[in-house]
Amino acid sequence: MRTILTIAAKEVRDGLRNRWVAATTLLMAALALTLAFLGSAPTGTVGAGQLEVTIVSLSSLTIFLLPLVALLLSFDAVVGEVDRGTMLLLLSYPVARWQALAGKYLGHLAIIAFATVAGYGSAGIALWATAPEAAADGLPAFAAMVGSSVLLGAAFLSLGYLASAVVRDRGTAAGIAVGLWLVLVLLYDMGLLGLLVATQGQGIPGGLLDALLLANPADAYRLLNLAGSDAVGRFAGMAGLAARGALSPAALVAALAAWVLAPLGLAALALSRRQI
Repeated sequence: MRTILTIAAKEVRDGLRNRWVAATTLLMAALALTLAFLGSAPTGTVGAGQLEVTIVSLSSLTIFLLPLVALLLSFDAVVGEVDRGTMLLLLSYPVARWQALAGKYLGHLAIIAFATVAGYGSAGIALWATAPEAAADGLPAFAAMVGSSVLLGAAFLSLGYLASAVVRDRGTAAGIAVGLWLVLVLLYDMGLLGLLVATQGQGIPGGLLDALLLANPADAYRLLNLAGSDAVGRFAGMAGLAARGALSPAALVAALAAWVLAPLGLAALALSRRQI
């Protein structure tokens, strides 16, 4: 465990030196604060219902931004180290390949978690300072949104590591990362929406719809946060989808956890069989 933590600490230091941590945290904080105070527009003041509006806004932002950040961090985590020869140097020490992978992953996850918690937490603190009673009512949903955002980032981080472990050059890994973002964040939902429109919402059984939603970590995250509570679901316009589906919050969290563990396990397997 000490070996993994040492490698993770090195990744965090590299992130600090490369300004990844600062840039990501400032970006998340700036966007979160902007959306938090723009959330007062529907009511005219920072008051009742604003935290729910903020959760909807931040969740929608997270679906587009956090997967991209995670993939940019991870697409060359393995193949880049191999190309530079640093992976071979690292493995010349008494370090197993899975330990190297786990340490790098943990370091990158720490960067994402810190940026998310600090960035979104600043918006939560600002709302608490301006309207403590209104913020207190929606605090559990806000905390759940922040935690699930970290989980979403971890899922796409795992996908980036898998791509990085199976390809032989950085350009291919970058292309796969861009493709993953386009398909899972943009094209998948467009296809699913087109299917629902074509069948007028009647041709897809509820069980199949649930399976299709779980097949995409972005959709599992969206359903967890935008339809997880009645108040947020009404603001997000997803109350009907939540009522039709049979997915509980626990099932959605389990699906996100599976999206973290399965690609990371496959990445460890690919690295164990890779010639370096």
